[in-house]
Amino acid sequence: MSLSMQLSIIVPVFDRPSEVRDLLESLAGQTDSGFEVLVVEDGSTDRCEWVVETYDGKLDIKYIYKENSGPGQARNLGIELATGDYLIFLDSDCVLPPHYIETVKRSLSQDYADAFGGPDSAKEDFTAVQRAINYSMTSFFTTGGIRGGNEKMEKFHPRSFNMGYSREVYGKTGGFSAMRFGEDIDMSIRIIGLGFRTKLIREAYVYHRRRTNLQRFFKQVYNSGIARINLYKRHPHSLKAVHCAPAIFTAGVVLILVLSMFFSPYFLLFLAFHAVVIGVDATVRNRSVPIGLLAVGASYIQLIGYGLGFLHALVSRILFRRGEFSAFQQTFYK
Repeated sequence: MSLSMQLSIIVPVFDRPSEVRDLLESLAGQTDSGFEVLVVEDGSTDRCEWVVETYDGKLDIKYIYKENSGPGQARNLGIELATGDYLIFLDSDCVLPPHYIETVKRSLSQDYADAFGGPDSAKEDFTAVQRAINYSMTSFFTTGGIRGGNEKMEKFHPRSFNMGYSREVYGKTGGFSAMRFGEDIDMSIRIIGLGFRTKLIREAYVYHRRRTNLQRFFKQVYNSGIARINLYKRHPHSLKAVHCAPAIFTAGVVLILVLSMFFSPYFLLFLAFHAVVIGVDATVRNRSVPIGLLAVGASYIQLIGYGLGFLHALVSRILFRRGEFSAFQQTFYK
């Protein structure tokens, strides 16, 4: 890939005009302007077309509206209308540092990969809740550090908040599946299964705002737990021990609470120790005691929410053999 090759950036959107504005502003400030942007509105009631129009002239940008069918199908429509040979997918709640495009082009020109992914981080001006949520999604004490920098390079699985792949990959895979959650992991598994090379570009990070409150965050991670079982049904080899850890943790919390109620309150010391470790680590990493305290709550929401979703889908899909969307009925996009 040459440094002069134009990229196509595709952003699916669902009811988030204010976030789109922040993302487009960061794209307008890139040190390398050799890219186009396609914003695909996925059946929103609060549309962002007026936001996109304000960047006409500042960016090579297109706005597309479609009926709601999920982020994967929205990205596929964007691909069909894109002109670039290399496609980059961003979530609407991301903001890019000024060097992002330049970094991606340089990395791919020096060491080409058919698909890539980058890590996410939190900006200093994010709210305390957003920074606490970011900690819970990236910490070794919650996710085992598997998001971002700790996966093996030759088997790196990009995530769609910061992901790119070639037009050839799209031609061979057919793009994202109709999965409503976990569609990016499904995509990565299929990319690797077809022999394409993936890699992590550590320097191509994004600032990820994620959900704006803890209730929405719970629903997000709950659905992620469901998606892991759905991925297992599609790709049995994809389920690893680390993916079961939140469900085991959730069962352990219930057991500790029962033991503390019927035998001794000292059993709660196990949870207290774990919470203190998270709180201290989050405080040090964010240089803030309030964020450290919030991170304890966000981390338990992340672990227990994911664990409950995982267990729900395990019963629904494995024991009762229900369909892929059954567990999402009361939680998806609510």
